[in-house]
Amino acid sequence: MKRILFQGIIAGTMSAVAGIVYLKLYEQATMVDFSSIINSTAVASASIMGCMLMAVGYMLLFKLDKVNWKGSLNILIMLLSFLSIFGPITMTLPLEFEFPELLPGLAIPMHFFPAMIFFGLQPFFLNSKNALNN
Repeated sequence: MKRILFQGIIAGTMSAVAGIVYLKLYEQATMVDFSSIINSTAVASASIMGCMLMAVGYMLLFKLDKVNWKGSLNILIMLLSFLSIFGPITMTLPLEFEFPELLPGLAIPMHFFPAMIFFGLQPFFLNSKNALNN
């Protein structure tokens, strides 16, 4: 259980860093300031919370002895990641905001960072049947 929790913390931290770097690079490349809509704290919080929820899901699978449902949980996480992009797509920005059409290009990729990094780190944390005992 500790390994799964640690995976969530590491993946959340890495996802937060990737999201913040992407935010800064995107703002610099487009020369648009999105700080009134999305900021580093929000990106970090959402990334860490998302990865911790994934870790809790895995912990529940192991606790309920439903390890063979990992694939189903992964599909659920993927679907939730895809569904979460409807927020930035449907968001209405104030009329005085410059270039509102650039917001989805900023927000949508960041919605996939937590799952992508969590799944990418998984082989390092769940590489054996006794991963919960370590």
